[in-house]
Amino acid sequence: MEIKIISYRMMLNNVVNCYLISTEGSYFLIDTGMPNRRLQIQKDIENAGCHQGDLKFIILTHGDVDHSGNAAYFRKQFGAKIAMHVADIDMVEKGDMFAGRKHASSIIKTLSNRFFGINEPDRFTPDLTIEDGYDFSPFGFESRALHLPGHTRGSIEVLTSDGMLFCGDLLGNLNKPSRFSLIDDPVEAQNSIRKLQTLNIKMVYPGHGKPFPFSALKI
Repeated sequence: MEIKIISYRMMLNNVVNCYLISTEGSYFLIDTGMPNRRLQIQKDIENAGCHQGDLKFIILTHGDVDHSGNAAYFRKQFGAKIAMHVADIDMVEKGDMFAGRKHASSIIKTLSNRFFGINEPDRFTPDLTIEDGYDFSPFGFESRALHLPGHTRGSIEVLTSDGMLFCGDLLGNLNKPSRFSLIDDPVEAQNSIRKLQTLNIKMVYPGHGKPFPFSALKI
């Protein structure tokens, strides 16, 4: 398994990551980035050797636009299927980044969706809804999904058989490895982190910031 990290800066020190996984000629993309970085990300994917018909799955860790904003476009360009948790589907079908979230005023919702919502042409319905424990091994990717809410209700992480964790926005590493700063439900997030601490995890690949050893996480 080879991991290509596709990164770009969204604002200040906020580095956003997508991950292209290569497994014996097949490719899997974890998260897709913001629409305004679409052509850059597509070029990086193609330069890695992934072209039309090579990409099997686009796996979304959650529905936020900086993770899902290019999913519909890349599905069309590469012929891939989109997989995500059912609890975040309203976010990508309606373009509402606060669908299913507990904490946000109507003013914040309106302003955020105006600037960071998914525009209508980029909204989509996933091809596959995945639950906790979903196994990607039959498709050639030795990994499983973990449903770990906290950032959103439908947040998932992908844990490979050799201990690589793609964690979406539950954890981050902008200044140091930690729980990500934007959490909707702190209790669920803490429970999700406790679940991670029971698993055999070696490296963490966050949605924001640099990869880090799981042992570096101090919570």
